[in-house]
Amino acid sequence: MTGPAGVDPAAPVLIGVGQAAHRDRAGATPAAALVRAAAHRALDDTGAPETVRARLRTVGVAHCLSWAATDPAATLAAALGAPAGRTLTTRPGGTAPLDLLHHAATAIRAGDDHVTLLAGGEGIRALRAGLADDPETPDVPGAPHVLGTDRAPSHPAEERAGLYQPLNYYPLFENAIRATGGWPALRDRDATDVVPVPEHTRWLGELWARFAQAGAANPYGCVDGDPPDADRITGVGPTNRLVAHPYPKLLTANIAVDQAAAVLVCSAGTAAALGVPRDRWVFVAAGAGATDHWHVGERAHLHRSPAVAAAGRAVLAAVGRGVDDLAHLDLYSCFPSAVQVAAAELGVDLDRRTPTVTGGLTFAGGPASSYTFHALAELTARLRAGAPDDAALATAVGWFLTKHAVTVLTAAPPPTGFRYADAQSEVDATPRRRLVDGYRGEAVVESWTATYDRDGAPSAAYASCLLPDGARTFASSTDPDTVTAVAQADPIGARVSLDGDATFTI
Repeated sequence: MTGPAGVDPAAPVLIGVGQAAHRDRAGATPAAALVRAAAHRALDDTGAPETVRARLRTVGVAHCLSWAATDPAATLAAALGAPAGRTLTTRPGGTAPLDLLHHAATAIRAGDDHVTLLAGGEGIRALRAGLADDPETPDVPGAPHVLGTDRAPSHPAEERAGLYQPLNYYPLFENAIRATGGWPALRDRDATDVVPVPEHTRWLGELWARFAQAGAANPYGCVDGDPPDADRITGVGPTNRLVAHPYPKLLTANIAVDQAAAVLVCSAGTAAALGVPRDRWVFVAAGAGATDHWHVGERAHLHRSPAVAAAGRAVLAAVGRGVDDLAHLDLYSCFPSAVQVAAAELGVDLDRRTPTVTGGLTFAGGPASSYTFHALAELTARLRAGAPDDAALATAVGWFLTKHAVTVLTAAPPPTGFRYADAQSEVDATPRRRLVDGYRGEAVVESWTATYDRDGAPSAAYASCLLPDGARTFASSTDPDTVTAVAQADPIGARVSLDGDATFTI
């Protein structure tokens, strides 16, 4: 099978993308219906939907919270009338779309000459409204191949301190950034004094306001009306309650969405044979993945990510470009700390660039494991409409800045064909901090956060603490006086007493 002159026929190419969203607050649409709609749009987007459908052999659907099918990929294939023979799914986590894409691209590079459909979505509002099932997408039983492995995301010492969800960890990363000088120091690797809370919060609002502007231009996003400005994003009030210091709701991912997206990928030779016009092709040029030291407490620094750095170096080296040579970026944006850490590791200047094409998980929407499919769809559209040598980069994150994936797409064929790099050995060689469980005595607060109930009252305080020998431990408190004191004092660098049962007093 051959492709156009000068194009490797085995080069993986994205040939169709589609998105779907229910934005009307008066109703809701189940995930299955949205994924099916996005897949139909991706087929239509190829310019040769019937020939592409007939060649479809693999379907992958990212892990979904709101669609209970035993094999969503088989169910989707049947709903499309497609002869899928292999079905895939993933573990939970934001890297799922890129994990599926890299898996497909590797198979294509190795000789798979069929078409692969990859999709994902959530119908969280529909689920809450009792609309989980879609009568037009009846369940088809099956046993999909599950990509990757997973493990409990929190260490027992972290769980003992009450740390088990993103809203416990990402604010700790944020205050660790602030403790080491904020964005300028993170960017330049020059640690300075602790940035005052108001100054740092103002920076977060200004950054996220630029994400809001991108979200307002996204027809599939969840911005209603005028995009919020920095003051509204950081201003705490009835519609923007404080969730976990320093984050009010508008600085967090919005999972309460009904959204889906899909992409179609095959070899350049297959695309040519199926009659997909050349102007629909976008090349999957390079991919990489790695996990940071699995447990947050064992990482050398809370404001760094060796995995992002290693994966980023790998993909940029594969395509022979620097980050400033990339026309488009979409950094995974569940929380501002994730964006800042990734930008620093990749060398993205956040003062100069807004690294999203969708608006991110706050203003485009955060459909659990499948957000990055929306980024891929938008990046594909921009590369098709841009200059012939344009390139784009997307990142994805799972758990607590734990799992990372990076991909580069190009408008033109990459010079060396698709490459995938497993950067894990490089990350594993980096220093690991000792994590102590059950520590009793004095320690110094490295970072902290306080969580708040729906009425705005502080409910718990959490502290990451460094011990005299450099080890780390975690502690928390639900004592009202302690929580109030922590929230008011900004105790970075303060000495606290730990009782041996992961509780602290200030």
